[in-house]
Amino acid sequence: MATFLLLIIYLAFISLGLPDSLLGAAWPVMQVDLEAPLETAGLLFMTIAAGTIISSLFSGKVLKRFGTGKVTFVSTLMTAGALLGFYFAPSVIWLFLCAIPLGLGAGAIDAGLNDYVATHYKAHHMSWLHSFWGVGATLGPFIMAYYISRQNSWSSGYLTIAVIQFVLAIILLLSLPLWNRGNKNSAIDSNEKSEVENVSYKDENVNDKPLKIRGVKLALASFLFYCGVEATIGLWGSSYLVNVKDLPAATAAQWVSFYFGGITIGRFITGFITFKVNNVVLIRSGQFIALIGAALLFLPLPLYFSLAGFILVGLGLAPIFPCMLHETPARFGKKHSQTIMGYQMAVAYTGSTFVPPLLGVMASNTTMGIFPICVVILVGVMFLSTEKLNRALKGKNISPTTM
Repeated sequence: MATFLLLIIYLAFISLGLPDSLLGAAWPVMQVDLEAPLETAGLLFMTIAAGTIISSLFSGKVLKRFGTGKVTFVSTLMTAGALLGFYFAPSVIWLFLCAIPLGLGAGAIDAGLNDYVATHYKAHHMSWLHSFWGVGATLGPFIMAYYISRQNSWSSGYLTIAVIQFVLAIILLLSLPLWNRGNKNSAIDSNEKSEVENVSYKDENVNDKPLKIRGVKLALASFLFYCGVEATIGLWGSSYLVNVKDLPAATAAQWVSFYFGGITIGRFITGFITFKVNNVVLIRSGQFIALIGAALLFLPLPLYFSLAGFILVGLGLAPIFPCMLHETPARFGKKHSQTIMGYQMAVAYTGSTFVPPLLGVMASNTTMGIFPICVVILVGVMFLSTEKLNRALKGKNISPTTM
């Protein structure tokens, strides 16, 4: 039963990823149809992310009252309804109204399932969970590109994703009895428990103020810049390729889907690598690869180097987020891990909320050519933050009994 429940959780993360990459892929066409300024996409993205932040902050109380299964079902239903609203949207104002439930639904799913898997399952499951998010995020631009190239219609793309979301919501509804039985039986096989439960901590982090613990602020900075660069590429990658590289909108959407494909494949592979390599090494290696990909975007090279850059950045980013999440108890102790996890998710959403719109405002006043420069800066600052964190925690008085 635990394995089947895990498959349901993976399925829910597909539904979480499907809408995340749609706006960026569709915006070059949406902007023309709606006669909207370029930076409107950033404001829409900010509205969605604000809803995600709010629902994440209140997710703890909601999950305790209603349970993870019911909250996931209702949240998926909310996102399906919001996407259907995008299909019917007659104006930009309507899009902003629909963006609110879209963000609220996504936040509850993300916070609830991340906490559940980080607490109860091993590191490879966290990587695979986020790989399934990548499946959804990769399918989204492909579906949108199909309708743009065949019908020049972004609204049909939103309708298709909405239908998929409604189907996933029905599956989640039918799975509710499984969630209920899983809660009664802890829903976890003894062989599937997280390494966190097999780690013995010494009393270094006895501070009752989590933000005062050594390294926490650097970890928060790492999450801020990680989500900033991931969301920035997802939102503005298509616009950069259309406006600077002169690609057709449908082709640009497909290229961005390769970026999300890199994240998806990378996280799937990472799940196997975690059996032999620890989280710290995976995070560092991913950042090196992302820096190489960012450099390919920045340098004045032939067009297809940009495609390689998108793919390499995606592959590099793949292990970073799930490994940083799973590393939280090992870095800061189990006593404060839930609180710090909440801080990390809030800061992550803050990066997703404010960094991409900031680039949009800058690009509208200059040129979309600043996109690769910003990507290099964001990846570089993320790398410096995590390396400084590693040095701060070097020799830390926490001793795992198992690896």
